Amino acid sequence: MSNTLAYLLDGKIYINLTNRCTNSCIFCLRNDKDDVCGKNMWLDSENFTAQDVINQIEELPLSQEITFCGYGEPLLKLDILKKVAKYIKDKYPEIKLRINTNGHANFVYKRNVCDELKGLIDTISVSLNGSTEEEYNELSQPSFKGAYDEVKKFIKASADAGIKTIATVVEGYKGRHLDIEACRKIAQDLGATLRVREWIENGY
Repeated sequence: MSNTLAYLLDGKIYINLTNRCTNSCIFCLRNDKDDVCGKNMWLDSENFTAQDVINQIEELPLSQEITFCGYGEPLLKLDILKKVAKYIKDKYPEIKLRINTNGHANFVYKRNVCDELKGLIDTISVSLNGSTEEEYNELSQPSFKGAYDEVKKFIKASADAGIKTIATVVEGYKGRHLDIEACRKIAQDLGATLRVREWIENGY
C-alpha cells in the first residue's frame, strides 16, 4: 500500500485519513493538485488500520504539534482517529493534537462526538467559511441541507466540551472578500476564536 497517511509540512506532522468529504469547497487545494510538498494525497485504498497510520508517523521526525488534516474530512474516520490520538497522547504526552474539520461530524454520526475527543484533542479548527448560510453554501458546496447550522452547532459543542476551538474562514479567494467582523462575532458567540486563512493560489 502506497497510501500517504502521514506527511510533513513546514516541519510539522499532518495525518491524511481519508479522501471522503461532505463538502466540495470551491477553493479546496485538491481541486488543483494531487500533492502536498511532493506527497500524493490521493489514497489507493481507504482500507487501513490505526496501526498503519502509527507506523508512518513513527517514520517521521516528531513535531510539537500533529494535525489531522489531509485531502478529506478526518472525522469521517472517527474510530481510527481516536485510536491514533490515544497512541500519541500515551506515548508522547507533550505533543499537541489538532483536528482541521468541516464541522459536520455530529450530523453524520447523530451524536456529539466532541465529548469523545476530550482528553485526546487539544485544538479543533472548524471551517466556518462564511457569515451567512448563502455564502457558506456557495463556497463550501455541502452535500446536505442545513450544513451551515450544523457547523455552528459543532463549533459550540466543541467549545462546550472544553476543547480549544477555532473557527476559520478563507479570505481572498479569487479576489473575493468576506465580512470578517461578522464571522468573528459568530465565532465568539459560539465560544470560539476566529482565524483568517489567506487563500493560497498555488498550494504548498
